[in-house]
Amino acid sequence: MKVKQVVKIGLLGLGTVGRGVYRILTENAVNIERRIGLKLEIKKVLVRDLNKDRGVKIDPGMLTTDINEIINDPEIDIVVEVLGGVNKILDYVLRALNNGKSVVTANKDMVAMHGKELFAAAEAGSCDLFFEASVAGGIPIIRTMKQSLAANNIEQVFGIINGTTNYMLTKMTREGSDFDTVLKEAQAKGYAEADPSSDVEGYDAARKIAILASIAFNTRVTLDDVYVEGITKISSEDIAYASELGYIIKLLGIAKWTEEGIEVRVHPTLIPREHPLASVNDAFNAVFVRGDAVGDTMFYGQGAGELPTASAVVADIMDAARDLVRNVPGIIGCTCYDNKPIKPMGETKSRFYVRALVSDKPGVLASIALVFGNKNVSLASVIQKDEEGSTAELVLITHETKEENLQDALADIRQLSCVKDIPNVIRVEG
Repeated sequence: MKVKQVVKIGLLGLGTVGRGVYRILTENAVNIERRIGLKLEIKKVLVRDLNKDRGVKIDPGMLTTDINEIINDPEIDIVVEVLGGVNKILDYVLRALNNGKSVVTANKDMVAMHGKELFAAAEAGSCDLFFEASVAGGIPIIRTMKQSLAANNIEQVFGIINGTTNYMLTKMTREGSDFDTVLKEAQAKGYAEADPSSDVEGYDAARKIAILASIAFNTRVTLDDVYVEGITKISSEDIAYASELGYIIKLLGIAKWTEEGIEVRVHPTLIPREHPLASVNDAFNAVFVRGDAVGDTMFYGQGAGELPTASAVVADIMDAARDLVRNVPGIIGCTCYDNKPIKPMGETKSRFYVRALVSDKPGVLASIALVFGNKNVSLASVIQKDEEGSTAELVLITHETKEENLQDALADIRQLSCVKDIPNVIRVEG
């Protein structure tokens, strides 16, 4: 049998990540060939505009605006999708898989929303579907969980998986800046999009934790299963009070296995200053994994950017090429063979930070504490902050309680005449 010496690639997209993939495959070609024993060659690149300057030297004859030149080309073995988007891109990827071409993608939206049908198509076409770059950029977390930690029952996966919000919270913590000021700076530096809602509202992190939870607990978890809360309500006051109490505020994606079902949520979280995740700053990401055999592990690195993300994409291409040459494509397919239930958010348990603006008069704290007690919520600490006129600010930390108990108590507390506002409620972990 003749052994394949060259694996040809169709690249969908030559934007930031696509450019990085092209650079790594061309600049590191000799070492890549030595490591996998064959040559990787980009044959065609799908672009929207043939005349656009993309900052890389590329043969114009390699460019095309016709997806069929890639999907229907029998010489192309691997299709690499770094265009982004869902609907049209999903059609491209499914067609490639159905044509027996292995697919490498960085598209978290597509994987989180359509993972089941993508894996079904990959299995039917006897080909690989790799998506390491869809979560945490260059951090090798998906391959690690699917392979290196495969002997474990994963108990928890949680971490900082959105660089934009981590950059913003870091700036707010270091400089005492407010949300709007830091957002404008993040946009000016290119960390945040002109429409930053996917990042600051938590949906980017929610898609990523859905993917990680699906792998960790061998159960299909979709975006709709994830409780999502962003950072738009975090103020400089919250940052300062958290620091005074010994905590740092981070936007975390959290997935936990419990006897009652899987918890999957994204929200701002107070974590102790000594926790390993508390020192993950700026646009960096980190994922904390707890397995029953390995114990606690943490993976840290750049969660986005041209070359970090492209690094993960090219590593997947190399794996797909090895599988093709050895005639074992699809050897590690979908791992969602269970159907564990998703635990309702109201049944989850946390401690809580509550900031309240109240009338500055006797008996207010007693009234609030009574309502909490009636809903089985006990207070661990209460601090009265600066007064302004007839208004005082209370910062309360609860003991661990059910989410629904806390929310029921807050609904009643908001009805008290002495309570003027509850500007923020943040969960506490660790």
